[in-house]
Amino acid sequence: MPSSTSTPPKPPLTPEPQLAKGLKQRHLSMIALGGVIGAGLFVGSGAGIAAAGPSIVLAYTASGLLVMLVMRMLGEMSAAHPASGSFSVHAERAIGPWAGFTSGWSFWFMLCMGVGLEGIGAAHIMTGWLPGTPEWAWVALFMVVFCGANLAAVKNFGEFEFWFAALKVGAIVLFLVVGGLAIAGVLPGTDAPGTANLVGHGGFLPNGTEGLIIGLLASVLAYGGLETVTIAAAESDDPVRGVAGAVRTAMWRIAVFYIGSMLVIVALVPWDDKEVVEKGPYVAALDQLGIPGAGQIMNVVVLIALLSAMNANIYGSSRMACSLVSRGQGPAALGRIVSGVPRRSVIASSAFGFLCVLLSYWRPDDIFQWLLNMIGAVILVVWTFTAVSQLILRRRTEQEEPGKLAVRMWAYPYLTWVALAGMAAVFVLMAMEPTTRGQLAWTSGLTVALVVAGYVRQRTAHGRR
Repeated sequence: MPSSTSTPPKPPLTPEPQLAKGLKQRHLSMIALGGVIGAGLFVGSGAGIAAAGPSIVLAYTASGLLVMLVMRMLGEMSAAHPASGSFSVHAERAIGPWAGFTSGWSFWFMLCMGVGLEGIGAAHIMTGWLPGTPEWAWVALFMVVFCGANLAAVKNFGEFEFWFAALKVGAIVLFLVVGGLAIAGVLPGTDAPGTANLVGHGGFLPNGTEGLIIGLLASVLAYGGLETVTIAAAESDDPVRGVAGAVRTAMWRIAVFYIGSMLVIVALVPWDDKEVVEKGPYVAALDQLGIPGAGQIMNVVVLIALLSAMNANIYGSSRMACSLVSRGQGPAALGRIVSGVPRRSVIASSAFGFLCVLLSYWRPDDIFQWLLNMIGAVILVVWTFTAVSQLILRRRTEQEEPGKLAVRMWAYPYLTWVALAGMAAVFVLMAMEPTTRGQLAWTSGLTVALVVAGYVRQRTAHGRR
């Protein structure tokens, strides 16, 4: 991604919007989890397990290592220069306005799709509890509630996300403890499964490398949204300390929750059990243990997780849109801030969620998986811009602002190049896999359109100077 010779190497002169400073460190730590623990983990992982079998643990480990590298890069840049536009601002400073435009609006599209995805997933749970109620009506209700919550003060968003994420974290920890005891054979009333489910039913790789590839792609989708914590840092009391702490703690928590959860699930439940997809892997695992009511309690937790991620996605997309507008890269009308909240950006960012009310009515059977795959392709575009930006800004920051880096990327620049190679490999795998090829084509078209629009805007702005 070569930078344009007309692009000044300095940060954009337009100041970041003056958002309310209503988030504290405890909010940031939970937001780091709230945006990522949602439909991808609780619901989408079922399809990954059904394809990869027990090797889903390897898939989540590989993608988990990749996302840790991305978050470390993003943490380095965001701790040095906190901004509500996060990686979009970093891409603009490093590569040029066209790159900030492309990565920022790509992420905005991704989070807007995520809003609808989480809403549809939550509505599916509600219709399971209340048969006969229309799914689209639940999506509409959730959209009204969380759009309204994000139109209020940012501290309300922080409190929502803190308690939602705290419940999710507590539930997953309890799940890991109970599952671990059951695997060890010390949980009363259960028999230790040993390695029967890990090596039986076709072996550790029952569907070969093709199944592992599908599982890898599913695991990448599950991590999308973790970047929201660096966006939220701009609205914290101490942005530098906040983002540094949140990035560091999020990495080991994600490793334990994701990889640990997958290991417990495939050890307790045969990977080819149809309930893994129908009920969701967490509910299926608890039902397997025969603990009265445990499966339904987990369903409640999954519902809260989906609503939490929905809330975080509206927040992150609205802040990204507001930042883009403040830098002259979007409609000026979206940039108006009322009481520290970009209300028009919130409404615009919720629009696709409301569109999903219709999509869930027209195509209730396949819209969820289609959106899930689409999000995975877009997040790879954002990660690529992030890695390239870090390669450029690390060197520049060390030369121009010695001592500015509160967080440093490991083994720079070697691990950054390793991450870029990993992203390229996932793109190739998506192109090879029929179930994700269509979404990759859509994403490629969107990215090319944004690159062209961003470059034209950059050249036009340069011509006016």
